[in-house]
Amino acid sequence: MLLELKDVHVHYGKIEALKGVSLQVDEGEIVSLIGGNGAGKTTTLKTISGLRSCSSGSVFFDGADIGSMPGHKRVLAGIGQAPEGRGIFPGMSVHENLLMGAYARKDDHSKELAEAYELFPRLAERRSQAAGTMSGGEQQMLAIGRALLSKPKVLLLDEPSMGLAPMLVQQIFSIIEEINRRGTTVLLVEQNAQQALRLADRAYVLETGRIVRSAPASELLDDPQVRAAYLGGDVGDAAPAGAAAAEAEAGTVALGKGEAAETKPEAGGAGPEAGKADGE
Repeated sequence: MLLELKDVHVHYGKIEALKGVSLQVDEGEIVSLIGGNGAGKTTTLKTISGLRSCSSGSVFFDGADIGSMPGHKRVLAGIGQAPEGRGIFPGMSVHENLLMGAYARKDDHSKELAEAYELFPRLAERRSQAAGTMSGGEQQMLAIGRALLSKPKVLLLDEPSMGLAPMLVQQIFSIIEEINRRGTTVLLVEQNAQQALRLADRAYVLETGRIVRSAPASELLDDPQVRAAYLGGDVGDAAPAGAAAAEAEAGTVALGKGEAAETKPEAGGAGPEAGKADGE
């Protein structure tokens, strides 16, 4: 087992954001964490990466208790994260943003840099461009590429499809699958539950700070209660409703190639913390 949370409680002041969360991620898996706004998904990832402290409970990574380990050492241990809102450095170039992912490494990172440009040809084309002038999809690619520069054993992805057009969502998910195929374990937080469950090996359903279901992703995809709560009804409908269904129906496009028009980037994009009063 690569990553495990045991009965983790996290507070924001007097507000309990996580209420005894326990989950496991085995090496080589893609595990999805789904749930509504305010369920605690982002808080769970922040707790794993060391940005939030446990009030009680334990976090284990690669066989060691990392509950007291500072965040930068968790990066060196093998935990990489692409945060919600992307969190790119807008005034720095694409290349400089990628190098920030390797800021704590003392070894050669040229292999990971080349791999990031291979996975995301659009970034290679724009390596000298200021990151803040790129589209939302390109910034999402940059956030994932930057996380890969830390050479993670597990990659934490927080809402990678947020604000993106359906065809670009398919592209991002295809790249996540390729990253996993190349040997990186993935823990995915995603409100596009249908896409997340189709991609993942296993999944957890988080509601108001508690894990309420855990099962193979294919089983949750066919579960009537999960369909009703998160998938907009029957996934077998000829014309499923909602944005998630539209994204699910979009055709797969070539990795890193032509980008469709995107929806307007989310408000508060200057940082992943905007609008997070409830800690989610």
